[in-house]
Amino acid sequence: MSLEKISLEKRLQENSYPGRGIVIGKSPNGKYAVTAYFIMGRSENSRNRVFVEDGEGIRTEAFDPSKLTDPSLIIYAPVRVLGNKTIVTNGDQTDTIYELMDKQQTFEQALRTREFEPDAPNYTPRISGIMHIDGGKYNYAMSILKSDRGNPESCNRYTFSYMNPQAGEGRFIHTYMGDGNPLPSFEGEPELVDIADDMDAFTELIWNHLNEENKVSLFVRYIDIETGEYKSKIVNKNR
Repeated sequence: MSLEKISLEKRLQENSYPGRGIVIGKSPNGKYAVTAYFIMGRSENSRNRVFVEDGEGIRTEAFDPSKLTDPSLIIYAPVRVLGNKTIVTNGDQTDTIYELMDKQQTFEQALRTREFEPDAPNYTPRISGIMHIDGGKYNYAMSILKSDRGNPESCNRYTFSYMNPQAGEGRFIHTYMGDGNPLPSFEGEPELVDIADDMDAFTELIWNHLNEENKVSLFVRYIDIETGEYKSKIVNKNR
């Protein structure tokens, strides 16, 4: 059964609460390695956030520090750069991947030291991506660590690798299949979606189709596959 391409805007529109999401792919003109990362929130604590630049990456911080109740799962660096690798995740496993890959471990080995978030009863999956650009070549991988159908005794780990990805296409992985109580974890392999050549248009497409009430922040980066130079965009609902 081949993976059917879905419209990213339709997928976002149909799902009022995908939670946090990572898109990685390649622009249609083949020039750019593309990633997008967004966060959403249902609680005041989750919604009270913004993305800020931090070196070559970004971090989350409280928009109104006086309202911050529990920073443990909401304040972290979603994006960090290690040499020619860009790491994108939905939690502090960004640092785990950065530190262990810096010690010559692989993406998968680094993530073996982690599991889903301890936020019963949701046990939110940890989703991660890594983009590797070297000498005009580009490949990427994505990972999800999740409880076994809501049972926290068992952790299921999946890694998906994309070598020389096709132009104009990307993969989209998100934490939840939709809103619910508990929130249902993402199922299956990352979804096949279209990528745009124009970073501003792609940013707008994602931001405008995320649920208005629940969306919090969005980060988009386009990396030139030949030179490694990048440009980024941050959109925060709180400003």
